[in-house]
Amino acid sequence: MNARPRPGFPARLDRPADAVARPAAAAAPRSAPAATTALQRTLRTAPVPQGLGLDSRTVRLAMVHKLAVQGVKDARVLDAMGRVERHRFVDTALATQAYEDTSLPIGLGQTISKPNVVARMIELLLAGRTEPMGRVLEIGTGCGYQAAVLSLLVNEVYSIERLRGLHDKARQNLRLLRLPNVHLLFGDGMTGFAQGAPYAGIIAAAGGEAVPTAWTEQLAVGGRLVAPVARTAGGPQALLVVDKTPAGLQNTLLEAVHFVPLKSGIA
Repeated sequence: MNARPRPGFPARLDRPADAVARPAAAAAPRSAPAATTALQRTLRTAPVPQGLGLDSRTVRLAMVHKLAVQGVKDARVLDAMGRVERHRFVDTALATQAYEDTSLPIGLGQTISKPNVVARMIELLLAGRTEPMGRVLEIGTGCGYQAAVLSLLVNEVYSIERLRGLHDKARQNLRLLRLPNVHLLFGDGMTGFAQGAPYAGIIAAAGGEAVPTAWTEQLAVGGRLVAPVARTAGGPQALLVVDKTPAGLQNTLLEAVHFVPLKSGIA
């Protein structure tokens, strides 16, 4: 079988839908992405670290320690959160707040999610898996931070952003990291990205009143989707986990969250 062509960096959405053959199943996990486990070992024995300087590993380790105290248990997720320098994804004026557990504006009315929310959603996405997840679709690239974290935990990340300004900002942020398994897409996230489907996982950084049908159609059987949804029309949001089984979709509604609204189209 011929290998399926992959989008370039960044990928484009202007190809015809039938330009890529649709594979019969989700990509099988390959070997685990290269990752150090030093942080995992350190967390078991180290006191709460202190340090100065945003480039310091100690500063990131302090954030990870807080995540562990808050209930994030997956050592893989903690390790990845500790390796990505969050301050490089926010405006310089806000860099001193980068490792606090707070969302921050990134322009165009959008925000970078709290570290705890990023870690929680990725932990839910990976729950129950001992092998690296295959291909994951991220809805809402934003500044590129979550895509960078995901790149250390899954085989491939397809990340789509509807706002050109943020898409370009994410390209700039991620280019220096040289992540070969991250593919950035500019387009309408509500329609997903059929050319890359099926996906072992889908994760969304914006919430609507329901999960778009395109997302569940592009999710592989055995795959999982994590997204915020409104509990009631126009009401507060909660995290929704959707597992796609041979028998159908299984939905689990979890804790309250607050994300920017899910919108269609590009701008």
